[in-house]
Amino acid sequence: MSLARLRLFQLVSPALPVGAFSYSEGLEVLVQQGVIGDAAGVDRWLRAELARGTLAIEAATLPRLMEALARWRDTADGEVWLAVRSLDGWLLAQREAAEMRAQQRQMGRSLLQLLADLDLPLRSSPDGADTTVDPPPRLAWPAAWAWAGVALGIGRQEVVEAYLYGWVATQLSAAVRLVPLGPTEAQRLQLALAPFLVARGAELVQTDPLELWNGGVGAGLAQLGHGELYSRLFRS
Repeated sequence: MSLARLRLFQLVSPALPVGAFSYSEGLEVLVQQGVIGDAAGVDRWLRAELARGTLAIEAATLPRLMEALARWRDTADGEVWLAVRSLDGWLLAQREAAEMRAQQRQMGRSLLQLLADLDLPLRSSPDGADTTVDPPPRLAWPAAWAWAGVALGIGRQEVVEAYLYGWVATQLSAAVRLVPLGPTEAQRLQLALAPFLVARGAELVQTDPLELWNGGVGAGLAQLGHGELYSRLFRS
């Protein structure tokens, strides 16, 4: 087994301390509204987001982010860093809900800090100075994930597949607590989705993200409504 593959396992581990367990990304709203109430509903939700949600746009942007971040690591070119920040801001703007933008920022910050603590820091100074003791630069979750792929030596397609897989696993974890969905049924859904994740990852790694559009209107509305729930288990 390759070193990169083992590092990929670490990246998608539920033990990764980035706080993903505390977010439902609108799923809590849909369960409270009765839109999702069983395993079939969860499966439809996951497949819809993978097919046409913001998640797909983020995943398709990962190869570009990885390329730019690798160049930034090697050259400290200020124009490259501006390109990274532009992509980062564009992806963040795809998220309509303030809670979702806060989630993306928090998880990105946590992942970059973790990588810095593991001696894999992302240079934050445009002049190329050693900044290993500085706070890591502020990038949202997709860009931070892309840097993790670069820093850990993981291939582009594996990074994209892992991004999709990790999102599904987090959503299923939330569904176990919300629907309710038994853990065995959640594992059955994760297993059944594996071929779709591989196929979707292969498509997205070859797709220009600027040609994609977000069709997850229901997800956006659910995420916007989360802050108005009377009682909440999750932060989004």
